[in-house]
Amino acid sequence: MGMANLTASVRNIGRNPIIWPLLALALLMIFNLIAIPGFFSIEFHDGRLFGSVVDILKNASPLAIIALGMTLVIALEGIDISVGSVLAIAGAMGIFMLDGYPTWIAILAALGIGVLCGLWNGMLISILGIQPMVATLILLTIGRGIAQLITGGRIIDTTSASYTFLGKGYFLGLPIQAFLILIVFALLYVLKTRTAFGLFVESVGGSKTASRYAGIRPRSIMMISYAIVGACASVAGIIVSANLGSADANNAGLWIELDAILAVVIGGTSMRGGRFYLGGTVIGALFIQSLTTTIYSLGVPAESILLVKAIVVILVCLIQSEAFRKLFVPVGKKAIIE
Repeated sequence: MGMANLTASVRNIGRNPIIWPLLALALLMIFNLIAIPGFFSIEFHDGRLFGSVVDILKNASPLAIIALGMTLVIALEGIDISVGSVLAIAGAMGIFMLDGYPTWIAILAALGIGVLCGLWNGMLISILGIQPMVATLILLTIGRGIAQLITGGRIIDTTSASYTFLGKGYFLGLPIQAFLILIVFALLYVLKTRTAFGLFVESVGGSKTASRYAGIRPRSIMMISYAIVGACASVAGIIVSANLGSADANNAGLWIELDAILAVVIGGTSMRGGRFYLGGTVIGALFIQSLTTTIYSLGVPAESILLVKAIVVILVCLIQSEAFRKLFVPVGKKAIIE
């Protein structure tokens, strides 16, 4: 009886979508502990912490913040592949506005243009009925052109200490980006758990028709969700441009949308919509950044990095799949296959 209860408890734990990305991250950290001497060493200089783990927190911030916003639209059975371009637009707007305006106005302008981009995508999808992939592909295509117009086709820079603090600053010894991840996560977590919005997102993602009969307005929920992911992309754009002290319309946030989608999926949120897991998304983003850092630390040739990364991510996604795991759980002489 005790063994049966233990088996049932293990199975229940295994059904929790957050367990698998946590396990993958833990295994990766164990590998780093064994294979890379000094990976976990942390030094303290001039009131700042330095080390690979600290670098992971710092470098994962744009990805984690975008992925948190992406979680909402994927929960709605949608997608936003324009976030990299929105990041570039927001970063360009922030640096551009610093020429003649105070920092807080530059930040508000960058956030505002990100929200407008999100509302544009939301309008195309929820009102005009364009497929999310196609609708966001439009802004993916023209977004960097908009960023080029803002920067005048060149890389513009800034020396504003208050602005660059958002990308280079430290607080309590940790990079300010780690606290920005925490702030965005906390805001979205409160929105999910302390308001009806989270329930509405899961309802619309599960069935738009049923949601309408329940009195929910899917169009409004979709518009708000795409505006949020646009705001998250603009925060990431501010971080990237502040860290570099410049705006590069061509390269800022290039292909970050792919890693953001992967982080959401690894974190347990289904592409088919419905329930979503903000904590799992953050773990997924940390896993992807940790994997990238590990690959570089091992000296993997540049031409093989994407292949190694793809193989590891595929393995994690397979292990996360309950149907795949059941193939290896025998019952008598047969495997369980649903």
